[in-house]
Amino acid sequence: MNVRRRLISGTAVAAVTALGLGTLSACSSDSAAAANTDKFDVVASFYPMAFLAEQIGGDHVNVTSLTEPGQEPHDLEISAKQTAALQESDAVLYLKDLQPSVDDAVAQSEIKTKIDAASLTTLEKHGNEVGGHAAEHDDHENEESSGLDPHIWLDPVRYSQVAEGVGKAFEKADPDHAADYKVNTTALVKKLDALNTQFKDGLANTRTKVFVTTHAAFGYLAERYGLTEEAINGLDPESEPSAARVKELEKMAKADGVTTVFYETLVSDKTAKTIASDANLRTDVLDPIEGITKKSRGTDYFSVQEANLKALKTALGTK
Repeated sequence: MNVRRRLISGTAVAAVTALGLGTLSACSSDSAAAANTDKFDVVASFYPMAFLAEQIGGDHVNVTSLTEPGQEPHDLEISAKQTAALQESDAVLYLKDLQPSVDDAVAQSEIKTKIDAASLTTLEKHGNEVGGHAAEHDDHENEESSGLDPHIWLDPVRYSQVAEGVGKAFEKADPDHAADYKVNTTALVKKLDALNTQFKDGLANTRTKVFVTTHAAFGYLAERYGLTEEAINGLDPESEPSAARVKELEKMAKADGVTTVFYETLVSDKTAKTIASDANLRTDVLDPIEGITKKSRGTDYFSVQEANLKALKTALGTK
């Protein structure tokens, strides 16, 4: 599907890290919790991976997350305690090129089962045309970013593909519980298929196909459902947007019927509200689901995605 992805150009100081990143939470216990248990011990890199591990593993797994609640994922530096827990685990589930310190730790570990979610589906090299994620990656030393957009979990279809791959990996690594892993994977894939149908039907007939967000995390979701993501990039959340940029946004909003500027639950809404006020637009939350906290509009991946769908339908204007 050929879908437009544009940036609202400007020369404001880049602050993608401040604008574009949410916080994460571990699905289960403390990230440095003892990994050597009587269950199938899985270390997950951050929330979307931990959620998959728990949904597929069920009662047979002990899942810990390397990324603590409220912790920015890209800048994660693994502690000695976490490294030790990783070494003692039965499997690690991560998304390569998203967290450099995780990639390094996994590469150096002797853990038998290493599951890279990025290898279980297809990634695209969105780069700057969908926003600042590639530019943000460039700010991290020692990271050889592939330039591929990592936000595969926001597309239910790609996330489902990853789930199937994780299920097969669990079956192979822990054959005693393979039958249960297969059943759990099938159930999860069915729920993700239903979510995909909800998005597809819910966004099929809207007055506009364009949405504006401060985080260019929704490229895969936009592409899946025929939408266009307009990423506001390079704006410091504490600074005022330039008059020229606001004017350009107003022009685009009028042309494309944009009504809303989206921001994240866990990031300051100051920039979004300033732009929205000047352009006479509304603001709302669109959650990249990099973690679940008390501020999230939901308790898990599915409930937050349903909240995202509701917000998009309102902003785009369902017919």
